[in-house]
Amino acid sequence: MVPELPPLPALTRAEGDLVDAYLEVVDLLGKINPSRSTHTYGALRAAQALVGRAEALREALTLMHERGETEVHADTLARALRVLDGERRADRVTVPRARAS
Repeated sequence: MVPELPPLPALTRAEGDLVDAYLEVVDLLGKINPSRSTHTYGALRAAQALVGRAEALREALTLMHERGETEVHADTLARALRVLDGERRADRVTVPRARAS
């Protein structure tokens, strides 16, 4: 049985778009990461898609700014990222630790 996830915190639509676009960028960077990828074609496709997702990220932040959402509520957004498995997803962007010999 799958454990029930905690609910997402209340977010504005723009904050939700920001979190979604950020995680999509993180996922793509994880696929591009040369220390974790195994095929150039998959990394190439992810790099090509990165441009569009970076634009979506910029648009979400622009919308927040235009609406007067000048503060980033880091604690709330961090909770949303954790609920959406952001820690595991972001871990793929880092260089793996060296294995002990």
